[in-house]
Amino acid sequence: MLKLYDYELSGNCFKVRLLLSILGVQYETEVVEFHPGREHKRPAFLRINPMGQLPVLQNGEKIIRDSQAILVYLASIFDPSRKWYPLDQPEVLGDIQVWLAFADSLTGSLSAARLHELFMYDFDADACRARAQTLLEVMDKHLWINRQQDFKFLCPLAHATIADIACFPYVAMADEAGLSLQDYPSVRLWLDEVRRIPGFTVMAGIFPAGKP
Repeated sequence: MLKLYDYELSGNCFKVRLLLSILGVQYETEVVEFHPGREHKRPAFLRINPMGQLPVLQNGEKIIRDSQAILVYLASIFDPSRKWYPLDQPEVLGDIQVWLAFADSLTGSLSAARLHELFMYDFDADACRARAQTLLEVMDKHLWINRQQDFKFLCPLAHATIADIACFPYVAMADEAGLSLQDYPSVRLWLDEVRRIPGFTVMAGIFPAGKP
């Protein structure tokens, strides 16, 4: 059975749990206390992931590090429909890779500001929020253009992909980073669409469709 090294309040861990839930894949959890225990920086965990980062997925002898890499792995193996990571559509795969990189930028901005607000991490929260606002402006404009073509998600398809899963958590928790989404109406519509995907699950700070 798959094992997920997980921390409940991590947005990067949540995106993996979300895809596992949507795909209906069973797994077991190994809780790693990110805060305040910082177990992800201790020798026992560093033997699993020398980068000292969560999440990590283990499938037998195979260990996959990095949340975006895990999404690609799960969609490639456990989604026979090839909807979430369409290997037969290289143009779409290119789009997905762009948004996976974008998700990393969200981690470096929205997530960093959230860590400062929740756990007093020594980040320049104002600078992080400024970077996040630039990203949200790009995202909002892109989603608005997509909606004019009847596409509700990040890629030009009738359904979501792992691009949406990758970008969703830290945008959904922007208020915990001290940032309002009031000025990003297309982003807010997109968040609601993701929440309506069958199999959607929740965590602290992330609510089902129709909730704040």
